[in-house]
Amino acid sequence: MSTTSEIPPGDQNPLLIPWSGPYGGVPAFTAVRIEHFEPAVETAMAEYRAEVAAIVASEQPPAFDNTIEAFENAGRTLRRVRTVYHVWESTLSTTDFQELAGEMAPRFAAFDDEIIQNERLFQRIDVVYRSDQAGSWDDEQRRLAWRLHTDFVLAGAQLNQTDKAQLSRINQRLAALYTTFKQNVLHDEAHHAVVLESEDDLAGLPDSLRASALAEGQRRGLKGMWVIANTRSSVEPFLTFSDCRALRQQVLQTFVNRGDNGDDHDNNPVVSEILQLRAQRARLLGYESHAHWHLQDAMAKTPEAAIELMEAVWRPALQRVRQEVADMQAIASQKGAAITIEPWDYRYYAEKVRKQRYDLDESQLRPYLQMDRLREAMFWVAGQLFDLSFSEAGDVSVYHPDVRVWRVQDGEGEHVGLWFFDPYARQGKLSGAWMSSYRDQECFAGKVTTIVSNNANFVKPRPGEATLLSWDDATTLFHEFGHALHGLCSNVRYPSLSGTGVAPDYVEFPSQLLEHWLSTREVLDRFALHVETGRSIPEELVERIECASHFNQGFDTVEYLATALVDMQIHLANDEHIDPKGFEREALRALKMPPEIVMRHRIPHLSHAFASDAYSAGYYSYLWADTLTADAFEAFNEATGAYDKRIAERLKRHVFQVGNTVDPACGYRAFRGRDPETDALMRKRGLQGEAARPEGGGYGSSDDR
Repeated sequence: MSTTSEIPPGDQNPLLIPWSGPYGGVPAFTAVRIEHFEPAVETAMAEYRAEVAAIVASEQPPAFDNTIEAFENAGRTLRRVRTVYHVWESTLSTTDFQELAGEMAPRFAAFDDEIIQNERLFQRIDVVYRSDQAGSWDDEQRRLAWRLHTDFVLAGAQLNQTDKAQLSRINQRLAALYTTFKQNVLHDEAHHAVVLESEDDLAGLPDSLRASALAEGQRRGLKGMWVIANTRSSVEPFLTFSDCRALRQQVLQTFVNRGDNGDDHDNNPVVSEILQLRAQRARLLGYESHAHWHLQDAMAKTPEAAIELMEAVWRPALQRVRQEVADMQAIASQKGAAITIEPWDYRYYAEKVRKQRYDLDESQLRPYLQMDRLREAMFWVAGQLFDLSFSEAGDVSVYHPDVRVWRVQDGEGEHVGLWFFDPYARQGKLSGAWMSSYRDQECFAGKVTTIVSNNANFVKPRPGEATLLSWDDATTLFHEFGHALHGLCSNVRYPSLSGTGVAPDYVEFPSQLLEHWLSTREVLDRFALHVETGRSIPEELVERIECASHFNQGFDTVEYLATALVDMQIHLANDEHIDPKGFEREALRALKMPPEIVMRHRIPHLSHAFASDAYSAGYYSYLWADTLTADAFEAFNEATGAYDKRIAERLKRHVFQVGNTVDPACGYRAFRGRDPETDALMRKRGLQGEAARPEGGGYGSSDDR
């Protein structure tokens, strides 16, 4: 699919023009067309090659400035082009773009290997890294040299030429498979929604969910029908409230079978080949398994350390699930339902237990959780903790009408960055929620401010109506904003060390930590305003939320940990021929997975692990980071509370500002004054003591990131 000729001669490709305009320049999204990508990539790659060639051709002896810093400064045009490319891939993945992505993915992988495998370049980096020059470097320079050298070694820079060629073939094939995996999940989410045809199918659903389902039907051209989109923000509320058990089963099975429907979009053979290639790559690089290779640079360091933490939490969580199921079974019996709790019943009956025990249900909260109000709540929290202020920027190009942009300033009125917000689900957009950095903060090539974005997949309401969120969705909103603040607060010299560019099991720490502020009285009193009356959330409802803070934690923990444990085990298996469905089934059997619960992400749609390398053998990261999170928030409680200025200043200085300029364990120790204590995690989840009775509610963190 060559598109170069589609650009008229003499026309300037907007992707190759340096970002211009206000705020240090912004991407010219509105000028970009799909036919611009391929020629822009080729031109930017050629420019990058020339910059690397100049570094290796230098007649000067290798030194920090002419090698490490020179390489840090190279490839800026390609980074800009790939940034916009990935925006299209994640949010505007039309059929035309998917065809392009299928061709471009292996080309990107081949080019990345070309740079990493440049022997003369690595020789210069290695000479500088091992030289006695390090004595004159400051801490950030030492960290950059270590980071660069480590990245090259882990990517195979020390292999012989034969092995490098084999590694590049593996990486190119993996890149193509990752693209196929993503596109298969996108297909199933777009085409396998559940249609409700009559009022009887709506039994039990609150008005807000009925309205959003009707709006989804209208968007799909099904007037007078209701559609439960195959996305978590639609599925989970339906499972919580629908009185129609058969429909609950249909909706859940449609959701959990994404990528596993035995058709042309089935991801099981894709995953099998990915695992085979990852095992080959690990052996080529000298590692026991893909998990051992991938965790070399994580906080956990080894799979064994990650498994030890997961198993310590798994056991009490299983005990809690047994208690939760018994409570739900009792409720079902009281209501005359002669059933055994199944996965499609769990949320439904858990909600009834919550209502009975705490006089609290999700439908009471939703009218107070308006997305726009919660967005303002996040801005207010950022101001209280980090002295940041947000004002909408209407003069910035966006890639879709749903996207809005805010300018961010510090306490002295200095511009620190832009925040893009893309909240709604749509066809061609990846599921889940995430944060991206369009431009990293730095002061190496002059002062450069960051551009970050938050993306979600909330169900879009009808025009003029408020977007009402579940507590889990509201928690996700705060979580992803925590990532954004990590980028916005960054204050480092080099872009490679900026913001969220840290180990996966540490990057989730700032984001999960910010979730705690959603439930603070200060936020709820100011921003949890009823959609119809405008009144603040009642005091007694806030108290019930607090009392229910640990409810359903068995479910939340087991649902998540099952995915994390299977992810780790399947990457430790190191087998050439793994049947993902069979492996998943046997692994869950060995774990004694409760039959009433399904993994949060089954293998055929576990994008964290199989849409890229990013979280492969790394889904445990949320639990590892939550250990830090629980311990860190107790630092606030040990002081004057969630808005203690002294603790917030330490958090900003040692965690949010430093990026990857310090070892994360050292950064945490500088903030907390000691290493984290795992007891705080068990207290947070209400799991201390295997026989402990549940104290309260399923309003914990959402792990659909």
